[in-house]
Formats: sequence, C-alpha cells, structure tokens
Amino acid sequence: MSDTHLRINGQAVSVTGGLTILEAARAAGIFIPSLCHHPAVSNHGACRICLVEVKGMRGLQTACTCPVTEGMEVATETDEIAAGRRFVLELLFSERNHYCMYCQVSGDCELQTLAYRYGLDHWRYPRPFRKMAIDASHPYIIMEPNRCILCTRCVRACAEIAANHTLGLCERGSDSMLMADLGLPLGESSCVSCGTCLQVCPTGALIDAKSAYGGHEEDLTHTRTTCMQCSVGCALDVVTRASRLLQVEGVWDSGPSGGLLCEDGRFAPLWERRERVTAPEVRLNGGRTAVSWDEALAAVAGRLRQGGVLGLAACATTNETLDAFARLFGALGCPVGRLESAAPLLEGTAGRLQDLLEADLILVAGVDPLRSQRVVGSFIRRAVDRGARLLLLGECGDGLAEVATLAVGETEAEKVVAEAERAIRPVIVYGGGVRAEALGALRPLAAKARVLALEAARNGKGAEHAGLRPQEARGAETLYFLLGEEPVNGDLAARMEGRYTIVQASYRSALTENADVLLPAPIWAERSGHVTNLEGAVLPLTPVLPMPRGVRDEVEVLQAITDMAAR
Repeated sequence: MSDTHLRINGQAVSVTGGLTILEAARAAGIFIPSLCHHPAVSNHGACRICLVEVKGMRGLQTACTCPVTEGMEVATETDEIAAGRRFVLELLFSERNHYCMYCQVSGDCELQTLAYRYGLDHWRYPRPFRKMAIDASHPYIIMEPNRCILCTRCVRACAEIAANHTLGLCERGSDSMLMADLGLPLGESSCVSCGTCLQVCPTGALIDAKSAYGGHEEDLTHTRTTCMQCSVGCALDVVTRASRLLQVEGVWDSGPSGGLLCEDGRFAPLWERRERVTAPEVRLNGGRTAVSWDEALAAVAGRLRQGGVLGLAACATTNETLDAFARLFGALGCPVGRLESAAPLLEGTAGRLQDLLEADLILVAGVDPLRSQRVVGSFIRRAVDRGARLLLLGECGDGLAEVATLAVGETEAEKVVAEAERAIRPVIVYGGGVRAEALGALRPLAAKARVLALEAARNGKGAEHAGLRPQEARGAETLYFLLGEEPVNGDLAARMEGRYTIVQASYRSALTENADVLLPAPIWAERSGHVTNLEGAVLPLTPVLPMPRGVRDEVEVLQAITDMAAR
C-alpha cells in the first residue's frame, strides 16, 4: 500500500495508507490523548478525548476513527480542542464516583493524568452518586463499577483477544454498567481468568487483587522474560518491587501470543503456595538432614560413580540445563531421558500461532488446547470468530466443541480429512492423545497444511534438541530426577519408593519427601538461559528475582557433579 502524506500541527507526516489520524500521529511522535483506544483492539470512538480539527471537515473529529487521506491537515492542540477535552473530562468525572484519593491506581491512572494535563480541578455537573456494588467474587480480579468510564476496552479485549465474549454492558445511559455474561458475578461467569481485561483497563475499574496498592509506576521494575507454564512461550513483562513479585503482564505486539496470556501465565505465579526447597538435604541414619552443598554434591557424585543409574528430566527448565543434564549422563555412560511423553511426528510444514489467525480451516486432533495450551485454544476461537471453520477429531474438549463445524471420533477420521482437503489454508493442531490410525489418516493432508504439535512438556523441543527422549522410570537401581517446577503425580512418587533417588527440584512434593538426596533448584523467575517453544523459536529467560540463599543455578550444579563424578 502506498504512503499517505499529511500535515499534523504543521509537521509533514508520511504514513502507510489505511491508518487513522491517531495512529499516524503516534507514529510521528505527536501526542493525542485517548481513553477508549488501545492498539491491541478495534477502535470504538466512545470517549471523545482524541478530538482533533481537520481542515475542511465540519466540527471536531475523533482521531481514533478518522482515516488519514492524502493532503489532510490536522491540528491536535487548539483552544477549541482543549475546551472540548475538558468538557468531556468533566462529564466523565461527574458520571461516577472518581475519588482518586482512595483508588489503587491513583498516580498511574490514564483518566487522572488527563485531568491534570487539562487543568481539571473541579467539574460543573455535580450529582449524587448512585452506589454500585463492587464484585469481589473472582479469585484474581475485582470489578469496581464506581470507577468505570464505559470505554469498553475490556469488552473488546475479551471478545477480540481472548475470544471468550464474557464481558458486555447492561442498562442504558447513565445507568450503563459492565457485566459478565447475563449479569452473573464475575467469579461465577464464563471468565477464563486470562486477565486481558485487567491489563487494558485505563482506570481503577478492574483491580488486580494481588498487586493493588503495591506501588506506583515509578517504584516498580519491569523485566522482559518468557513464560514457562506451557510450551507456547509467551513474552512476559514481569513487574517487581524490592525483590517481590507484583504482577505479570503480556507484551503487546510480541510473539508468539501478541500479549495474550492465560491464567497459568498471568496469575498462577503470583498465588504460588507450595513450599520452596532452599537447602540441600541428604538421608542419613534413616532421616534426612540439611547439609552443605559440598557434602550433597559429594554424596551425589559418589553414588553416580557406582553405576546402575537412569537419568530422567522433567522439561520445565532451560535448554542449557537440559544440555548439561544430558552431558552428565553421557559422561557416566548411563541411560538418560525425559519424564513427559512427546507428541508423535506428523511430517509437514511447521506451523506458528499466527497461522491459526490466517487459516480458513483448523483441524484439531487428540488434544484440548483450552486445557493444555490455553493461548492456542484462544487463538483457535479467535480464528473461528473471523470465519475459519473448526473440525475436531477425537476428544478435544467442550470449549471447542461449542464452536466447531464438525466433531467426530477417531474412527471417522476420513470425514474431517475430506472436509479439510477442500480448504485453501488449513492448519492441523494435534497432541499426544491422537492414535496411530488417526495420525495415519492425517498424513496426506499434512503435505498441504501447516502443522502445529502441542506437547505436554513445557520445554519439550529443548529436551528433544538435548537428545532426551521419553523413558519410563524403571529398570535401574538408581534414579536421578531433574524436576524444576514440574508437578509430579502420586503414582510416580509411589513407584520410586524403595529406590535410591536424587531429586533436584524447586518445590516440595511427594517425590521430594522420598528422595535420598534433595537439591534445591531455582524457579522460573530466577532462571537465566533459553527455552525452545512449540514453534521452534529459541526464547530468552531473564531472571526477575534473586535466588534465595542456598539455591544455586542448575547448570552450575550439574557441571560440578559431572566434574566430581569423573574423578
């Protein structure tokens, strides 16, 4: 598309055609205020704060909805515009109980910032405020309608980004209110706790129950890293203060998810209740006691030198750690593998999350993305909202079944394959639950489609690159587990009873309690290194918190064991 040339406040600006005045101004570094606009959702033109003058047009125009045209002349800060914006702000402040002194975002509120900018120290339209009930039914989010400006950012984000359509507006005029579903409390609604609404809210109407009153923006530290809760690898903006985790946010326009997070990525780390392992422990005389790192590493190296060892890694850790784990057992000449299963191989062009939004047909087989990789499930629902057809093969969850065009059992794979063959841009999404017969039926289609494999392992591709294949925990006298943060089921812990086990873990579990040697490991927020996501992209991990005293880097520990075992 050819460039469009215009002048904003007398400044020559050249932008790609199809942009709005607001987008063109921001691309040129020219400030135009807005409240209802957000770059991640569609334009709405509800707040009227972005009013501008356009030469030849009658009245003031909303910059967020007015497209640029060749030769357009725009003014963004005249006396008339400033008066119009002050008038809008007065109406907004008079409509609800915006008493900033008690608001948890006072000092960081977009509405408050504009009030200061345009000199609003009072408003001319006082009226008794109708008391609106606060909704605190949700475990993570509090809805405070008294501070809502009805910008509908959250409504559009819920529909367009999360594709969940939980939020909407009820009533009319000054009685309009944000609602969940048909008036249910948010905690009882269809909300999937992705928190996207929370991140886009410009005021204190949606409150993060964990980080409220945790500090002003000037007091906070933001660190970019990668989510390790599943194999998608979403980009994170982690907010901390004084080495305390306050908030986790998505990063707009950053792959692979474009800012969308799920409950596990945004909220689970903030509400972690498991007990940390912070010191090495060794079982002596029937009981386990805390020891120094030198003693623990000597005990591990001595036991590994005896042989009869199987190394099993859980994939909730970095590429560097998995490589070091593989090198350790390679040096010992002992078998090594991974705990989690791997998705079977389906040859074809490797897909990306973005391919889902560009597909005209999506075939999901043997996996429920809304449970295992929730961001992928949201992308699929978003694609359906845009007109893509969805076909389900096997058990794929009720959340996708309600929007599917066709859902069949694996014995009827030929039906969905025949339907998919007529598509122009098909994408196959599959997981470890797909059976061999169904996988065989999909192979001819895979030559045409983009293929996206969803693994249960968080860093399965990193483990694959390190040469770690799935292996059963049996057939060895000694077992060494590298667990990271991966939860371990009780069945596995029961099978380990009676065997000499060495466990390297972040949190206590049934397995760590039975370990003969327990080594502490950092959590996701303390790790540095890289992970490889389901698209095959190598993504950086940056530590956002210091490791507790007594915890050491996993690679350092594994290298020390390798050196000691070789002596």
